[in-house]
Amino acid sequence: MLKKRIIPCLDIKDGRVVKGINFEGLRDAGNPVELASRYALEGADELVFLDITATLEKRKTLASLVTEIAKEINIPFTVGGGINTPDDAEYLISRGADKVSVNSSAVKNPKLINQIAKNCGSQAVVLAIDAKKVNGNWEVFINGGKAATGIELVSWAKYGEQLGAGEILLTSMNNDGTKNGFATDALNLVGNNVNIPVIASGGAGSMEHFTTVFSETKATAALAASIFHYNEINISQLKNYLQQNNIPVR
Repeated sequence: MLKKRIIPCLDIKDGRVVKGINFEGLRDAGNPVELASRYALEGADELVFLDITATLEKRKTLASLVTEIAKEINIPFTVGGGINTPDDAEYLISRGADKVSVNSSAVKNPKLINQIAKNCGSQAVVLAIDAKKVNGNWEVFINGGKAATGIELVSWAKYGEQLGAGEILLTSMNNDGTKNGFATDALNLVGNNVNIPVIASGGAGSMEHFTTVFSETKATAALAASIFHYNEINISQLKNYLQQNNIPVR
């Protein structure tokens, strides 16, 4: 069995880490460089940085932050937000990112996945999907969860894999920030239909939630934010807990 990964997520807005509930009501959670350093020391396997309000003007700010963080940590990290062209992806990788995450831009221009994969390798492309359960069906949303696309979750995940995505980061908008547990139904829908790793995101509130997601779905990694930012769960203690519950971790 592949060892499971624990991944803290830093949502960046105006150079600070923020966190909300169901993609709303953002509040400050700290300095991204300080948090990144802390998580690396605690034993995080990877880090994800998402510039949630990225615009063209802010990309240079994000790039300088990427460089600063890359100097501080020794674990892989993924950067997303405002990546609209293969050049944007290559620029961030040249500044120290190991992978890039594409979300809204990929829905609007699916060829972008293929172009980045060709230039940087599939292992560097993470397809981030924000999904919401609407009338019993999981639908893909874009623009920070504000715009419905009408696209069904599994079909988009499968298409992303065909285009060359090396990994899927699946966030349940229904579960995000609620601390009620991960959306195992959505994770199973995707995990049973793709052959690339799936990262679970949205809803972590206890150590038990990590045991559940790894036991009941094919997720190879679990991502969380507020429980780590506000010191509710320590990553090294979480990994010890998972090992005691026969979940292999790195």
